[in-house]
Amino acid sequence: MNKTEFLRNFEQGPLLFDGAMGTCYAALSGNLTERCEVANRTNPELIRRILGDYIDAGCRAIKTNTFGIGPIAAEFGREEAFDLTDRAWAIAQEAVDGRDIAIFADFGPPTGEDADWEAIYLDLANHFLSLGARFFLFETFPDDALIRAVAAHLRTREPDVYIVASFAVFPDGFTGAGLFGKDLAERLYDDGLADAVGFNCVSGPGHLLRLVEEMDTARYPLTIMPNAGYPTTVGGRTIYGNNPTYFADRMREMAARGVKLLGGCCGTDADYIRETARALYGERITPISAVPKAAEAAKSQRENRFRDKLMRGERVFAVEFDSPLDSDIERYMAGAAELKAAGADIITIADCPVARSRMDSSIVACKVHRELGIDTLPHLTCRDRNLNATRALLLGLSAEGVHNVLIVTGDPIPTAERDVVKSVYNFNSRMLARYIRQLSSDVFRTPFCIGGALNVNATNFDAQLRLAREKVECGIEMLFTQPIMTPRGAENLRRAKRELDVKILGGIMPIVSHRNAQFISSELQGMDISAETVELFLDKSKEECARLGIELALEMAERIAGDIDGYYLITPFSRTDMIVEILGKLR
Repeated sequence: MNKTEFLRNFEQGPLLFDGAMGTCYAALSGNLTERCEVANRTNPELIRRILGDYIDAGCRAIKTNTFGIGPIAAEFGREEAFDLTDRAWAIAQEAVDGRDIAIFADFGPPTGEDADWEAIYLDLANHFLSLGARFFLFETFPDDALIRAVAAHLRTREPDVYIVASFAVFPDGFTGAGLFGKDLAERLYDDGLADAVGFNCVSGPGHLLRLVEEMDTARYPLTIMPNAGYPTTVGGRTIYGNNPTYFADRMREMAARGVKLLGGCCGTDADYIRETARALYGERITPISAVPKAAEAAKSQRENRFRDKLMRGERVFAVEFDSPLDSDIERYMAGAAELKAAGADIITIADCPVARSRMDSSIVACKVHRELGIDTLPHLTCRDRNLNATRALLLGLSAEGVHNVLIVTGDPIPTAERDVVKSVYNFNSRMLARYIRQLSSDVFRTPFCIGGALNVNATNFDAQLRLAREKVECGIEMLFTQPIMTPRGAENLRRAKRELDVKILGGIMPIVSHRNAQFISSELQGMDISAETVELFLDKSKEECARLGIELALEMAERIAGDIDGYYLITPFSRTDMIVEILGKLR
């Protein structure tokens, strides 16, 4: 079957694929540890039987049993992978037995240790081409980088290939890499690298149906292959509910909305495909004409005073004021009110700096914004929340009118506490920025203004600049520098302003004592202070240290004034009196 013959299938309605080989093989063989791709050699009869059952159930396309062939090639070598691929191709051909059933060379995502994945997948794609494969499915991918490379290569080698790209998305439409699946799919199709695009795995049919309702299915051939439903764990095994009729009904609804390729992922055996075939081909499907939700009338937006002022080119004053260590908020609120009266445009609140628990930065930000009427900017770390928790938090912030966030990776949990406190790193700051930018586009009435960190004190500042450029590409609109206390930090700031197309707020933090200066010098990552500056505070009283700290801060503020879009004043030890005085001199 060539590409033209394959496309004629769409004239008869949506094309139905098979289900999930991996979960089906595990259930029928009772072998929960063997990779099902190895069964191409050890148990080919069962693999052939499973494919035959799917075909008898009514599918019109099957996948080779090679979903995990890339990781196998990385771990055991190309020759092992080629042998299993040869066997998978032969088994699929035997199962088809000359019938008008398309065979798709199946690729799952890379997993496990780092490897030269592009080279591995290119070699495997070439091997499939040599076997006669012309239909390729890339499924369950979290991003599009590898698909792009292999698809471009396939199109160069064989113009008649038909390529389907499918991403694993959570119910909110985002992949595990924090990327919006809809954007990934549309870019691949628009760039001519995929003939059909869509989603599979992770989510059940009801969740993916809701995503389909938000898409323009007339724009490109859409493929949807859901899990059987939501899995549960019983005795260490992942079990999917058995409801083929419900699954089939949702698939029919997707077909009515214009989905061209349908199939099953984890937990879908031949019964699911049989019920789906009856639902799709048993009687005529009446198309549903619906305007995608994304095309609804433009949402009314609230103003973002801080962002608007910054983008107009006016100098802004952001003040970091860490939340309390205990439940007493009154003193904090009084300090925040002082900072507002002194002219702060926004109060930033760190998210448990040095991994020490404080009152939640976002809750405090909402309270300050609501009660004092000043803009707030909570810091969000990648350390303590997964995607679901992050989205939930952002929804709450948006509802409270807090539309500015500063994203940082987050300090690691101290070694001594790791037995009882665990880190959660679902993504890095760049991935989180992309995630929030996409939510701002599709979910929030008022987009979030996203800030990031820039360490001007880094020894390898070239690396910091490269990282900063990546952050800007991911949606970060403003960078907050670490406190600048040395000429080298000031020069790096000047270079950053010259080379980066982003707003920069220069960090200023007054030193409060000799002990404080020693601590900054010895224990705070990303901070730089000279030995001479440390010694300036030796043997001075509290009042003398405060005066000196303010003088040095103002000197640095004047030095960097021409290279910044605003000041980022960090309050040491809740000493709002020092920041109020500095604000009075700078404004």
